[in-house]
Amino acid sequence: MNHLIHPTAIIDPKAELDSSVKVGPYSVIGANVQIGANTEIGAHVVIDGYTTIGENNKIFQFASLGAQPQDKKYRDEPTKLIIGNRNTIREFTTFNTGTVTGIGETRLGDDNWMMAYVHLAHDCVVGNHTIFANNTSLAGHVEIGDYVVMGGYTLVFQFCRIGDYAMTAFAAGVHKDVPPYFMASGYRAEPAGLNSEGMRRNGFTAEQIATVKNAYKEIYMRDLPLEEAKSNIAKMAQEHPELLRLSKFLETSQRGIMR
Repeated sequence: MNHLIHPTAIIDPKAELDSSVKVGPYSVIGANVQIGANTEIGAHVVIDGYTTIGENNKIFQFASLGAQPQDKKYRDEPTKLIIGNRNTIREFTTFNTGTVTGIGETRLGDDNWMMAYVHLAHDCVVGNHTIFANNTSLAGHVEIGDYVVMGGYTLVFQFCRIGDYAMTAFAAGVHKDVPPYFMASGYRAEPAGLNSEGMRRNGFTAEQIATVKNAYKEIYMRDLPLEEAKSNIAKMAQEHPELLRLSKFLETSQRGIMR
């Protein structure tokens, strides 16, 4: 008997769990689930679908991971949910698998902090070292970069992107792309300055922050056409590497940036 697995847990014999995985009371784990070393699963957790979970994750009670996507076009295809390492996944979170009309999988990277009631819809891609406050919800096909902070009750429209080191305020409604380093706030999210505190906490110098602030002004405070602002930032990035990710993000935006 594995004393790390509570006797009331129901685990399909085909599931692949490392011998160090802990499973709490009344949790249910499906046949196509793989879970890596030292991951802890609380009580009443359901993990289903083609779900792969890495090492050293802590999954709290009542989470639902790997359920079918909330997409009427879904026809039981073997799409995936992939979760990396060292994530904290709190109560009542719901992460769905991908769809064949998207990238076929939903992905969560490493070292993320996902608070209660967070929802990751089908085909979402979340990077590393993010913080999602309570009730943050992503619609399908959303991309979130590294070191992003999502304020509580943030809602993100499908196909939007939020760049590295960006931040959303409480109850932000994101319907356009949010560039790296910038803050978004409001029911229809608008630019709200620089995430300078987040940048400081992650090792950016005062000079680098000032450079990014100048780039912010190019887009939002100098009444320039967007194409001209993008061109100016691309030139600035040649001397300031911290602007490279911003310049690339602006050039590859499909939905357009908040403005």
